[in-house]
Amino acid sequence: MALARAFYKFLKKRKSLMKRFLLLTEVGKKLVPEYRYSWPHMDWYNDKAFNRYLKQFDELGHFNTDRRHMVYQLMRLIEGVSGDTVECGSLEGAGSYLIHLMNERSGKHARWHHIFDSFEGLSSPEKGDGSHWEQGDLSVSMQDVGSNMGAFDRYSLHKGWIPERFPDVEDKQFAFVHIDVDLFQPTFDAIEFFYPRVNPGGIILCDDYGSSLCPGATRAINQYLASKPEKMLYMTCGSGFMIKGQETAAQLS
Repeated sequence: MALARAFYKFLKKRKSLMKRFLLLTEVGKKLVPEYRYSWPHMDWYNDKAFNRYLKQFDELGHFNTDRRHMVYQLMRLIEGVSGDTVECGSLEGAGSYLIHLMNERSGKHARWHHIFDSFEGLSSPEKGDGSHWEQGDLSVSMQDVGSNMGAFDRYSLHKGWIPERFPDVEDKQFAFVHIDVDLFQPTFDAIEFFYPRVNPGGIILCDDYGSSLCPGATRAINQYLASKPEKMLYMTCGSGFMIKGQETAAQLS
């Protein structure tokens, strides 16, 4: 701890952000040589509205900031697409808050946002889901999510294990679907149900796609899309997305 404080003081003496960053990366390369750094001079780091959102959920400076920003940007792609939005697996509601925030800024569509979650954490992982997760992980109460969504009124909470509450919206069409349930079976159930209900130009985003911690989720998406013209596009921040009706080239091996 004393060494960390001393290093912090040493960095603070370097007034240039770039010099501090380069020094930090040199130390990081020694400690975690496999890690890949990104440049710190991104304009979106100074997006005040977005940073206010991150602070609200105590995520400013944490690992998910770039993934949140991609949701922020992908929501802009559906401005001309009709349909509601949905999130499967809400955790504390930060993702749903951002999606619904963008819904309210839409000038063309009055969307309803649907949140599906057990509010009891993950179901029991299967063998193909890897060893990272355990049953009950990531549990957040429905009351906490409702409290975090308190600024909005055009949303619904659907409590239950996926896919048992999906019939609640079987007559709906969607413009944006966010799947974040980590495991094979609920991921497969989610894309199987929502894919036919996403309007052309709509987006399906899988938060866990391409994560070594969630091999089951990646396998579920690939398995379902194997016969479809669309394929998932990896995002460098993690996750993957597809645009309904947009044929996608096969992944390079």
